[in-house]
Amino acid sequence: MRPDQLNPLFVESDALDGVGPKLFKPLEKLGLARVKDIAYHLPERFVLRHAVDNLDQASVGEQIVVALTPVDQRASAGRGPYRVMAQDSLGNICALTYFGRASYTARKQLPLGEKRWIAGRLDQYGQMLQIVHPDHVEEESSRLAGKLVEPVYRLAEGLTQPRVAGLVAQALARAPELPEWIEPSLLERQKWPAWRDALMLAHKDEHAAARDRLAYDELLASSLALMLVKESNRTRRGQPLQGNGSLRAKLQLPFGLTGAQKRSIGEIEGDMAQGHPMLRLLQGDVGAGKTVVALESMLVAVEAGTQAAMLAPTEILARQHFETIRRLAAPTGVNVALFTGRDKGKARESILMGLVDGSIDIVIGTHAIFQEAVAYRNLGLVVIDEQHRFGVGQRLMLTQKGRVTPHCLAMTATPIPRTLTLAQYGEMDVSRLDEMPPGRQAIDTRVVSIDRIADVVSGIERHIAGGQQAYWVCPMVRENEGEDLAAAEARYASLKERFGDAVVLVHGQLKPELKDAAMERFASGQAKVLVATTVIEVGVDVPNATLMVIEQAERFGLAQLHQLRGRVGRGSEKSVCLLLRGAELSETAKQRLALMRETQDGFRIAEEDLELRGGGELLGTRQSGESAFNVATLDQIQRLLPLAHDDARLLIDRDGGLASPRGEAARLLLYLFERDWGVQLLRGG
Repeated sequence: MRPDQLNPLFVESDALDGVGPKLFKPLEKLGLARVKDIAYHLPERFVLRHAVDNLDQASVGEQIVVALTPVDQRASAGRGPYRVMAQDSLGNICALTYFGRASYTARKQLPLGEKRWIAGRLDQYGQMLQIVHPDHVEEESSRLAGKLVEPVYRLAEGLTQPRVAGLVAQALARAPELPEWIEPSLLERQKWPAWRDALMLAHKDEHAAARDRLAYDELLASSLALMLVKESNRTRRGQPLQGNGSLRAKLQLPFGLTGAQKRSIGEIEGDMAQGHPMLRLLQGDVGAGKTVVALESMLVAVEAGTQAAMLAPTEILARQHFETIRRLAAPTGVNVALFTGRDKGKARESILMGLVDGSIDIVIGTHAIFQEAVAYRNLGLVVIDEQHRFGVGQRLMLTQKGRVTPHCLAMTATPIPRTLTLAQYGEMDVSRLDEMPPGRQAIDTRVVSIDRIADVVSGIERHIAGGQQAYWVCPMVRENEGEDLAAAEARYASLKERFGDAVVLVHGQLKPELKDAAMERFASGQAKVLVATTVIEVGVDVPNATLMVIEQAERFGLAQLHQLRGRVGRGSEKSVCLLLRGAELSETAKQRLALMRETQDGFRIAEEDLELRGGGELLGTRQSGESAFNVATLDQIQRLLPLAHDDARLLIDRDGGLASPRGEAARLLLYLFERDWGVQLLRGG
């Protein structure tokens, strides 16, 4: 159970003064459902204001605090602004400008002839100085003394900066004093404040040491929890599985195995033969042959007299894997079944019975394969595809279905830099597929201006006439008012006008049966063009599709572009990827698209993506799943993770683990960052 000391932080946000159902909704939308979430809602930036005696001491564009006396009020016709003309101590005139309903507030706050202290950005409109929507208007200068450095928080509709700042203050007041979990000499060397002090300081100004301390805490919690999983796994009873090769010998693969595939299969076989459960991550670039490695691994389990289960995050991907593995495994005679949440009635009962009596050797599906009602005769291996979509806690839950803990092979098609591999999968041993199978041709990647879209559509027409198929990927489903993002539905409509029923549409908001029907038409070759969002980023394998068009490619991260490009080039024919770019490109976008032209090495692209994104999203994980970290930025992960990893190792190996005094503090840390699945693995946790 969570320690009592932390309970004040884990109550819901509506326990704070002023938070009712109406305010709770936008807070929840921001992920601020609990007091702890609000305390860790760190400012995106700070406004630094300069207190001046008069406007002559200020510069246009500067954030200032100044005393002004309203001398006139001017309402514009129609929807024009409402202006309060005010003068400083020297007689300089400045317009305090308001739009919309804010003008009613201005009339009350700024009575004529009465001095007020104004905080805001000084701008110029024609020859007139103005402050648009002042941030603060106060009768006493003392009330603005604490506003010279002011945090700016990320907001949702229905929230304001003052409201969030007030809630943060309440949340911080509830933060308890906690014992120190960081190794003392490291804390001294880094000159980091104590936990509660760091939390307070991070909301007051650009306090780098406080920010680093809070990020380090999160990284230490993650490293320690992953390490505890690994340590616990070594002590748990597993099922040693050794295949005799009888089924694998019957496989008739289209290509010989690469050296990387053989090496990975050998590592997996070695792990499965041990008396404790395997925890291994298989990293493979797009098209590097992960599915074959997974199949060989599952056949080892079947040869050893057990069953194997393969989990995919989406039904599309589950069906794709099922068709591929059933086809490849056909010569072996093993019984491969597909099981998703859509299976009902007799079909569902038949699969459930087959899993219980052992007549189903390999089952492939979505989360349905691990529902409480699903039982296995003897589950020996769990394969989890697209690993980044499942957290460690989910992984542990998925491996509770065997008589003893089954072996676990996790796979990801996103090549991940080594630093982030350690951060997200530190409890796992890692195998890398860094060679491409023979026969794969390089994909011809070109960057094309959106102005040439008519030429691209004509090119698709020639492509279809030649018997080939094409993808067209857009960044969103529907256009939003005021945005110029390409929309899949609009693009589908325009292409359908040109090519008729040869075009199908797939996106995440479609009903499953419509999505499957469209995918089936495309996979079978009846449809020639598939218009989609990034729902096809993984798992779609149509060798006859040799053209990929990505509209507004500059909107996508490198890793995502690389994944999408990997949908083509899967057959023997030459493939092309067209990156349609907008007219305005940032420097980062230019570098990103240039790198896509230059290389198809996913691991190099992942490293470059890390550099180009800076503190942004981790390799597109926010586009395809949840990031592992809420506090630590990418820069902090790179700088501080090695320290956290070493500190966690010291705690376990030298300082007595969670049973020691520092370990007791570290136990609080694990619960604070909700890595308590690491605690639960320990006896008495």
